[in-house]
Amino acid sequence: MTNGDDRERLERWRLLLGGDDADGTGVSLSGRLLAMDKAMAALYDSGNERRGGLGSSAPQAARWLGDIREYFPQSVVRVMQKDAIERLGMDQLLLEPEMLQAVEPDIDLVTTLMSLSGVIPQKAKATARQVVQRVVQDLIRRLEAPLRQAVSGALKRSTRTRRPRHNEIDWNRTIRANLKHYQPDYRTIVPEQRIGYGRKRNELRSIIVCIDQSGSMGESVVYSGVFGAVLASIPALRTSVVAFDTSVVDLTEKVSDPVDVLMGVQLGGGTDINQALKYCQSLITKPHDTIFVLITDLFEGGDNKAMLERAAAIVGSGVRMVTLLALADSGAPSFDERNAAALAAMNVPSFACTPDKFPELMAAAIQGRDLGHWASAEGITTTRAASAGA
Repeated sequence: MTNGDDRERLERWRLLLGGDDADGTGVSLSGRLLAMDKAMAALYDSGNERRGGLGSSAPQAARWLGDIREYFPQSVVRVMQKDAIERLGMDQLLLEPEMLQAVEPDIDLVTTLMSLSGVIPQKAKATARQVVQRVVQDLIRRLEAPLRQAVSGALKRSTRTRRPRHNEIDWNRTIRANLKHYQPDYRTIVPEQRIGYGRKRNELRSIIVCIDQSGSMGESVVYSGVFGAVLASIPALRTSVVAFDTSVVDLTEKVSDPVDVLMGVQLGGGTDINQALKYCQSLITKPHDTIFVLITDLFEGGDNKAMLERAAAIVGSGVRMVTLLALADSGAPSFDERNAAALAAMNVPSFACTPDKFPELMAAAIQGRDLGHWASAEGITTTRAASAGA
């Protein structure tokens, strides 16, 4: 006979082991625990003849999704959804509205929907858009304020001048800079050094975000779409968002609504970075005021030599360029190390960037700081230039 603590421990082992004859626990489940076990068995024991899978119908899969949302915490639900899509081919069932209504929206699900965007039936498109909308709204709530604050602050600092006009003086900074010149007899400060914001120019900076939409870049595409929308909403910036695989799609007209951007992306296919660089090069009118963010793993399916030559021409014109191998929480992906090293030799750093670091990256770029040094200071590993014999 077991006490309560022993019974609970054995029940947990029973859930983990799955109840086969050799599980060794001798414990049977009932009630909520039995329902949890059935939900896990439908997914992880689907290859066992003794157990059923999720079935091939959307209603059955939708009921399973409802069960796991009831019995497991949200973080576990997301893992199980992802496993079901990968292990059991549930992606085709996601084309049914009842399935989309049952799922827990997250970035992995959005990337799956983007890969299916070309085949989603008309009856499911509205529901698919609602799923993407929920994820986008959550990301904007989390990411918009830090990006807007970082970029706005960098723009102000980049326009400061030491010879401001009277209406351009930053009085708080001017007073702090001249406290040593305080005149006690007159109870005033002599402003020997005046600090101002300077005159702001229209389209102070041009930002081009160029996104590789090959299948491995799904999470990066989601974050890029959201950040692109936020950047486009800042009046002092002119933001262009371009997506590419073997063709190039300019999404700038849709950038005010990141849902439209993501619904317009088709993940998968080949990669022609050279063609994307050629198109983005045509958007550059003021090179020294342009920041070019290329988001790709650098596996070139087109003309690699021409791609590197075009990148060199863009940098040589005065554009500040950075390559993000990933803009994602999942860390650095596999990437073409030779192309990354060749770009590093052009002073174009290549590194993976998490979404929480992206605002600081943009601020550093706007302020004209060395992006390689910035990345190193943040503990981000950048690609080194290739040796002469490489």
